[in-house]
Amino acid sequence: MEIAEAANQLTNYMGTAYILSNLAALLADTYIGRFKTVVFAGSLEFLGLALLALQAHHPKPPVCKIFDPASRREKIDGANAALLFVGLYMLAAGSASVKAALPSHGADQFDEKDPKEARQMSSFFNGLLLAVCVGGAISLTLIMWIQGNKGWDWGFGISSISLFLAVIVFASGLSIYRIQVIQGNSPITEIIQVHVAAIRNRNLHLPEDPADLYEIENDKEAAVEAEFLPHRDIFRFLDKAAVQPTSTGQDSRPEAPNPWKLCRVTQVENAKVILGMIPIFCCTIIMTLCLAQLQTFSIQQGRTMDTSFTKSLNIPPASLPIIPVVFMIVIIPAYDRIFVPFALKTTGITHLQRIGVGLILSSISMAVAGIMEVKRKDVARDSNMLDAIPVKEPLPISTFWPLSFQFFIFGIADLFTYVGLLEFFYSEAPKGVKSISTCFLWSSMALGYFLSTIVVNIVNSEAKDITRSGGQLAGDNINGNHLNLFYWLLSILSLINFSSYLVVAKRYKYRLDSPMHAVSN
Repeated sequence: MEIAEAANQLTNYMGTAYILSNLAALLADTYIGRFKTVVFAGSLEFLGLALLALQAHHPKPPVCKIFDPASRREKIDGANAALLFVGLYMLAAGSASVKAALPSHGADQFDEKDPKEARQMSSFFNGLLLAVCVGGAISLTLIMWIQGNKGWDWGFGISSISLFLAVIVFASGLSIYRIQVIQGNSPITEIIQVHVAAIRNRNLHLPEDPADLYEIENDKEAAVEAEFLPHRDIFRFLDKAAVQPTSTGQDSRPEAPNPWKLCRVTQVENAKVILGMIPIFCCTIIMTLCLAQLQTFSIQQGRTMDTSFTKSLNIPPASLPIIPVVFMIVIIPAYDRIFVPFALKTTGITHLQRIGVGLILSSISMAVAGIMEVKRKDVARDSNMLDAIPVKEPLPISTFWPLSFQFFIFGIADLFTYVGLLEFFYSEAPKGVKSISTCFLWSSMALGYFLSTIVVNIVNSEAKDITRSGGQLAGDNINGNHLNLFYWLLSILSLINFSSYLVVAKRYKYRLDSPMHAVSN
């Protein structure tokens, strides 16, 4: 495939893998529980990897040796294609379900109301990211070496065995886990009920005293396990869902109110929390758009340069993401043990402030990536390789120092935003939708990947008539593209997005029972 087409295929797949986490989160929170979801998802992921190992072991279709953009490449088809895509989408569904349920299940092991355990929960999210990075480092080094020297079937096979063992280890902890009790009613349904009831009651007048809004009695007979949230003076239009109809001389409060006409104050407040988080969610989509380029075009940049680490060690292009992963492995412990405790004692940094730091750093990362691409193209121009197809030899410049700058800055940005978002969504979300709330992160990443496909196509289509390759990012030779302009476009979009985020974050009101409420005030 051409570079842009291959990048779009990857971002489409990644977007699908992340967006499926919403369905898995709904199942985890409402029907089967988070523990069972992780076990089932891990098993599905194992089967997907096993099928990919089987497909990789089959005879391969002939490879097109002519890298001409106009030539029609031979594509995989038939049973091989069926096996490949079934395995891929089983893997996508399994990994999406793990992403949906595992962070929430891990956070369930800590009591948010206990300050000590709340701090431990924060460390858990940092540790979760560290574990992901360590696993990524092993995959990008050991597994990639095995795939390159023994075959892709070996790499997928070893990954399958590793995942099978991981499921067994996770399941063995059942006796010591704190298992979150399923509430029974769908929390998503309850949130929808609030909006429907608010619309149906739009002609009713709000009482001057919020205490007159409908709420079940907070006593042992009413509901031992029920969650009670105090009324907040935001999104007042939703309060109409809790307005009780009255009649002369009588209290018309129904014994069993229709939930589509009358909702509890707590139910309304839960809907307010979710509605308040949506603008924050929207402001994080652009960051994944930037991340997608580091996973696609930046790797293509690395392929054109000298990837030898030493005279005897050559890093395969597929292992280039090890650069940001190594940065993350080094940075995360320092972030968790030094930066966060210091910040909490001095400035009292909130989740939203951490997210903001990550967003502005992502803009800086794209700007730096554009500058480094100019330097790389200067070397390509001096080497007369701007129009060479195929590219027969690497440019006389090491792949590590140009890419290290953008990867390092974005690695720090990812750390602040990734962990900040997980903590923010989990701590702010209502009790029954913890898994669904953490999927806000995965959903924003999914939309970011899909947006990457759209933006790349738009950039190419708008410039196809004024560029030699048929688009700013088209063709097989990245040396002749205008990737630097694309990076700078993303940097500007990220800066505009950060400005919007500042407005949204400043207006956000933390839950009254949230640990961040006192810090933000």
